[in-house]
Amino acid sequence: MSDLFDRLLRLFEAGHAREMPDLMSDARFADAERTADAAVLIAVTDRPDGEGLKQRSDRPTFDGPGVILTQRPTTMRDHPGQVAFPGGKLEPGEDALTAALREAQEELALAPEAVKLIGTTDRYKTGTGFDITPVLGVIAPDLPLRPDPREVESWFEAPLSLIMDADNWTRNEVFWKGAMRPYLELDYQGYRIWGVTAAICYNLSRRLQWMEATR
Repeated sequence: MSDLFDRLLRLFEAGHAREMPDLMSDARFADAERTADAAVLIAVTDRPDGEGLKQRSDRPTFDGPGVILTQRPTTMRDHPGQVAFPGGKLEPGEDALTAALREAQEELALAPEAVKLIGTTDRYKTGTGFDITPVLGVIAPDLPLRPDPREVESWFEAPLSLIMDADNWTRNEVFWKGAMRPYLELDYQGYRIWGVTAAICYNLSRRLQWMEATR
């Protein structure tokens, strides 16, 4: 295993061994008539720590771990055009781990055997009726990912240190379904990371305390 995997696993286990109040959730807005179990893959690229962004071919990358994110096509029924983790609904007989790996393979041609799994983190209930289990894993950097245009408009890699730092997120709120709904957002290279994806990132940052561990 890599140093990054070992470090993430240690922080993951320590973070999930303690109580964590005030995690973000949309459970109070959830549509009880339309509930489905889903899973997403938080794939962290195993890059050595370095000094930041640089250009490799036509895709900017950086020295340091990153997280793979996608932008959904505007034609999709659920969360059209939004930035998301690879993922989707569980099929009959699947658990969250299997579903997250299957969806990542379907969306990005990311082979399941290329993912070193760490575990499942806090479930997130969305206002649109999904009960999402995030799955954390580590992958090699610069894998030849191939997006399926039916499910992925584009994909990118955001620095782990960027999305794990609570100070980088802007807090907003909107009136939705009869109440004020708080949400986070962050702009990265023209991509707006917000809503469910942002909340999952924030909750994981609370568990890992990545920034505190790397200072």
